[in-house]
Amino acid sequence: MSKMTVAEAAAHFNVSKEAIHNRIRRGSIDCIIENGVKYVVTGEEATSSSKQESRYYTYIEEENARLKQRIDSLEHETTKLRDQREQMLIEERQKIETIYKERDEQLKSVLQVVATKFLSHMNVDAVIDDAVTAEVLEEEPLNLVSLKDFLKLKHYKSKKKAKLKQRFKRVAQADSRIVVKKGKLYLDPQKYDYSDLLN
Repeated sequence: MSKMTVAEAAAHFNVSKEAIHNRIRRGSIDCIIENGVKYVVTGEEATSSSKQESRYYTYIEEENARLKQRIDSLEHETTKLRDQREQMLIEERQKIETIYKERDEQLKSVLQVVATKFLSHMNVDAVIDDAVTAEVLEEEPLNLVSLKDFLKLKHYKSKKKAKLKQRFKRVAQADSRIVVKKGKLYLDPQKYDYSDLLN
């Protein structure tokens, strides 16, 4: 029979000090305390069973490390996919904005021709501005995002989404950052910060 410190026992059995403390707590290894120092007591029988336990705990620790690495890898992939999706949404929105701008330019050109030929007695620029303004008001504003889509991008849970919708509805009329159109709420996250309403 021999005795050794916890650190020595960990080195002897090729396991961590925590594993030695766990074995002491379970009673699979005997220990004594002398002058406030904990010593592990070992014998021939303890050594052979400890070697088996050592192999088992080494396997468990390796498996835990492998699983942790896999989890980290999956979390990284999830973040990457989320970023790609957000980038795709931004690109699609930019394409739509470009289409609207091109259409507005075409509309202005057509109105210019019409105004020049048939409305020469009126202010041509004023007529064009009025027509374009009326056309744009019929469409969803270019820089705005519906409250529903905005909350969806934030990945909030259903309960939180419902609470936030109610909060935005309560302050919509008084808050100039929120646009109400046909009963729907629109936000402009590029221009305004809504953190006071989201927290």
